[in-house]
Amino acid sequence: MDPADLAAFLAKYPPFDSLGPSALDAIAQGSRRDRFADGDLILDAFRNPSVEVFVVLEGHVHLWNDADRRAEGPDEVVAPGGVFGFSAMLTERSIGPRAVAAGEVVVARIPAALAAPVFTSRRGARFLAEIMFSARGRVPAAPTYSLVDDLIVRPPIVVEPTTPVVEVAQRMTAEGQPYAVVRLEAGRFGLVTDSLLRARVLVEGQPPSSPAYSVMDTSAPIARLGDSAAEALLLLLDRDAEFLLVTDRAGQLRGIVCPRDFAISPTTAGVSLHEQLRRASSVEDLACHAAGIPAMLGDLLSRGLASDRVIAVYSAVVDTLVRRAIGFVFARHPELSVDAFTWLSLGSNGRREAVLSSDVDSAAAFDDSVSDAEIARYRAAFGEVYEVLARAGISGDEHGATARHALFARTNAAWRAAGEEWKAAPAEHNGAMMASLLVDGRPIHGDPGLPAVTRVFGDLRRHPGTMRLLLQESLSKRAKLRPMRHILARQPDTFDIKRHALLPVVNIARWAALSVGSAALPTTERLRAASGSAMMPDEHANTLIEVFGVLQRLRLRYQLMQHRAGDRPSDLITMSRMSSIDRSVIAQAVREISSVQRRMDNISQFVPAEAWASPEPAR
Repeated sequence: MDPADLAAFLAKYPPFDSLGPSALDAIAQGSRRDRFADGDLILDAFRNPSVEVFVVLEGHVHLWNDADRRAEGPDEVVAPGGVFGFSAMLTERSIGPRAVAAGEVVVARIPAALAAPVFTSRRGARFLAEIMFSARGRVPAAPTYSLVDDLIVRPPIVVEPTTPVVEVAQRMTAEGQPYAVVRLEAGRFGLVTDSLLRARVLVEGQPPSSPAYSVMDTSAPIARLGDSAAEALLLLLDRDAEFLLVTDRAGQLRGIVCPRDFAISPTTAGVSLHEQLRRASSVEDLACHAAGIPAMLGDLLSRGLASDRVIAVYSAVVDTLVRRAIGFVFARHPELSVDAFTWLSLGSNGRREAVLSSDVDSAAAFDDSVSDAEIARYRAAFGEVYEVLARAGISGDEHGATARHALFARTNAAWRAAGEEWKAAPAEHNGAMMASLLVDGRPIHGDPGLPAVTRVFGDLRRHPGTMRLLLQESLSKRAKLRPMRHILARQPDTFDIKRHALLPVVNIARWAALSVGSAALPTTERLRAASGSAMMPDEHANTLIEVFGVLQRLRLRYQLMQHRAGDRPSDLITMSRMSSIDRSVIAQAVREISSVQRRMDNISQFVPAEAWASPEPAR
């Protein structure tokens, strides 16, 4: 097959079918054609990453996609026009496949330099998505326990709202189940559990003849058939619930699962570690279990859980570490009440976007009856909390925003007064910085309704001057590949993925959410809430959502690689060590973010603040 014939052949098959004649000719001229006999090994990308993409021209090729199943039959048979080897080429990792000729075979070998741009085009991205989707569809007959459906053991007990509590307890005892579901109107459900029966009947003294609805809980989380087991586990952990209801898409109840059921699921490695952290009996025990967190995150990522969900799992684990550390410290200080304050996570953990390099920023809101002298003693205890976290591998910047500092530990009245000052004169009191920190606050200990600090900035959109200053602060940190001073000083080719790419998106999203009155915390949710506003057209919001997800995925992956190499996870990435695909992805992401920043900057310069700081809350 001469180059002209090869170009014509490739034009018939994806992802090459969208290329123009000149691009196809370049690929055909730079490719090599090889012939293999029956049984010949064409490629083993489990041993070495592929630096080529292979296209079958004649014959058939057997592929094995799982290194542990090479003794079994092939996973795929690739016919003429089929492509393989691109996964290892794109990631520069030894992830397979193994390819063996099934009879006489002729293949084209396309070098990575020519093939990579094809897979980064729109058609190439669609091709990769289709391949991934079809791979997901090849499910073995035996349960994999990767879906919540696989975890349902038996049908739940279902009772009516008026069923007497004594009858509900009798059925639960007879069938050996610790719960019963109360069927309500409009597809809603209540839940009666052993713990609720003890609390309501034995402790509170409700008569056994009481109807089931008088003791039920209606806040149980709900998953749907087809949801991943990992997603369901995350929901269970987020809500700190005993049980998870499972319904079909029509809202019909199909089963109930509890934390113990997840033990058999390979995609939910975090459940046992999460329980070990919650039940740690000492600081040493907590630190020992926390050492397994990076391996757990890597396992979740390798088993297919989306990177944003892996990061959310990590944030949930950090919440557990903080709560346990508070418990240990205040057990040593009986003179201090653990119920006198609410602990708020700030920053990335407040937004549920923490990764291994993230510090744990925090604030504390006290009941107004707590004196300044008492708060000083609490702040000393908060310092001990951070010492416990440090032993567990979680850092808190000594000079950063933490509850051990007076600036971030106040009564609710003091928080409210300070917030009003910051809104009235933000430039004088560093109000922009404080607002940016505190609007990310999320209560993780104490009464979530207590802290005024999370409510004091709810009407910022009604203060155009403050909103303008916040916007200027948000846009002051520009997305860029490398600072010019680093280039001039010939410093190593490192890229700070947080400072120069992610933080600009976080700042834009925070400001945009405030401008439309949204209380959302995660960056992508904030962008969706602001999508369609004067400052955030749908197209730009969607672009930033996509860019943020891609950058967070790269960030998590490289930090796990740093950890495996024995290095401290960092946001500094050495560009020369990245794959060419990852470098191009970062460059494109920075360009997209910079473009949005320029547009917002232009609008802020020429359009009155009243036109883009909406006085009405988001619907």
